[in-house]
Amino acid sequence: LVLGADIAGEVVGLGEGVSQFSKGDKIFFQGVYQENNHTGFQEYTTADVHTSAKIPSNVSFDEASSIPIALTAAYVGLYNINPHGLGLDAPVNDGARGKYAGTPIVVIGGSSSVGQLAIQLAHLSGFSPIITTSSAKHEAFLKTLGATHVLDRYTPLSKERVRAITDKPIKYVYDAISLPDTQKAGFDLLASGGQIATVLKPESFTEERGPKEHKSAVWVIGAKKLPHNVQLLRDFWAHATALLEAGDLKPNRVEILPNGLNGVADGLTRLQEDKVSGVKLIARPGETH
Repeated sequence: LVLGADIAGEVVGLGEGVSQFSKGDKIFFQGVYQENNHTGFQEYTTADVHTSAKIPSNVSFDEASSIPIALTAAYVGLYNINPHGLGLDAPVNDGARGKYAGTPIVVIGGSSSVGQLAIQLAHLSGFSPIITTSSAKHEAFLKTLGATHVLDRYTPLSKERVRAITDKPIKYVYDAISLPDTQKAGFDLLASGGQIATVLKPESFTEERGPKEHKSAVWVIGAKKLPHNVQLLRDFWAHATALLEAGDLKPNRVEILPNGLNGVADGLTRLQEDKVSGVKLIARPGETH
């Protein structure tokens, strides 16, 4: 099994009928797990033209490779129909950019890879305030992405902290961490009719409390080949290059692992030990030795 689903590279060959790209184009795309000819931890792989995009000159290969999975998870969670997402109108749709002006949203885990993209998409959608949780050291950076308020993640997230920012009901929470305690905190914030999107399976209490409190949780699965994700993601990827080129979407900050793919195991250990913060770890297969 070949792993690696965040991919950027140079086009060296074209399939029959492909006209969107040319040899030599620099592109980025999301791979497909369990399909070895569509994954990234190797020298050559195959890209789906419908969910690939050219890398603009203001974005590096490494930065571009930080985007696909995090973007897909954030985008599906916000804009896919319920129960696969929050059912919001995507900002690439006609007239939808800025549609949610004046509506608050909470993004838990704003400095995570997914959280950074969720903040930026919420900003494109017009949400305000955009309240996020993070280590305090990332506050200034997250505000450049569109967050209006950054709450220190080491202080419990509560209704009182959010009410100090806005008295409007919280109808939307995106939990980019989705541990039991963050899910509970996010679910508690919701007003009647509110929804929380989680990147891990919703905890059982969401089903137990949901009907009584008129709240719900949606489980975000960012696999691009799931039938309910296909057209939504194709519509986004048609705009990906322009959004990056304009600075409307920014890639994660990246850290390059040493020794190419041989550095991945150590990188995973650091992630498991919570020793990575605010950056995406990147491996360059060509530097493996």
